[in-house]
Amino acid sequence: MTSDSQPEVSTPKPPEHDDGAGGQMSFFEHLIELRKRIINALVAIAAGAAIGWFVAPRFVSLVTIPIQHSLQKHGLSDKLVYTGPTDYLSLLIKLSIYLGIVMASPVVLYQIWLFVAPALYKRERSAVTGFLFSTVFLFLAGIAFAYYLALPHILDFLVSFQGPAVPLIKIDDYFDLVLLVIVALGLVFELPVLIFFLTLFGIVTPKFLLANTKYAVLVIHSGRVDHADGNDGDDRVVFRGSGSFLGCGAEKRAETGGGNAGVGYGRKRSDVAERRSMDCTVRVDFCRMQN
Repeated sequence: MTSDSQPEVSTPKPPEHDDGAGGQMSFFEHLIELRKRIINALVAIAAGAAIGWFVAPRFVSLVTIPIQHSLQKHGLSDKLVYTGPTDYLSLLIKLSIYLGIVMASPVVLYQIWLFVAPALYKRERSAVTGFLFSTVFLFLAGIAFAYYLALPHILDFLVSFQGPAVPLIKIDDYFDLVLLVIVALGLVFELPVLIFFLTLFGIVTPKFLLANTKYAVLVIHSGRVDHADGNDGDDRVVFRGSGSFLGCGAEKRAETGGGNAGVGYGRKRSDVAERRSMDCTVRVDFCRMQN
């Protein structure tokens, strides 16, 4: 006796991941999208540079305040000079471009985000958003620190070297120095974020940072100039210390596997206990170094 009905074999459906990932795009579609984002970013920079052309003269007056105070403090003329007919014009053009990049940076970052976001999952989008905001905030904090605190002390130190010659400072050379100081300290303020991500990806560990902290403190304090600004380098120690503690938090986050795709590697419980005991050692050693 044969039956026409056969048992239906149900094939299991693959689990659906509602992670909010975007659809697939071909290579040429990626190129078209990239071209669109680049054009939008360049248009925003051009518009910002046009506005920056009218703001540049006032910006020159603002940036030259620290050097004028330093020159007046040492009894020197506070006038900056330029030696070529086109030097000041080229300076205004460069400043207009720099100001245009700064003013258009939100639009540029938004265009980058629109290009990258469709390929990310939801948890990756939240992680990247926090990374962008913290990076921009720390860089702006570094610029403020450089202009209001570091730059006046650096200029006082440099102008204090007086001999038979009188300083005749070119305005373009001065702006190159200001740009160097601002960018350098802006990058220094990014160290906590850098250490956090290096620890998150397992490149460095809090144990390694703690073991080498004494050498970093030695280099920081030996490289300072005591009679120049009276600053004992504690700010850089604080940044390294905060980066170490952020690294501890990043490693604990990686141990639990929470929050970030591709970096949630499991750790053994013995490693977790070792990290917890090491946290106490970090605080004790850091306090000893400060004393």
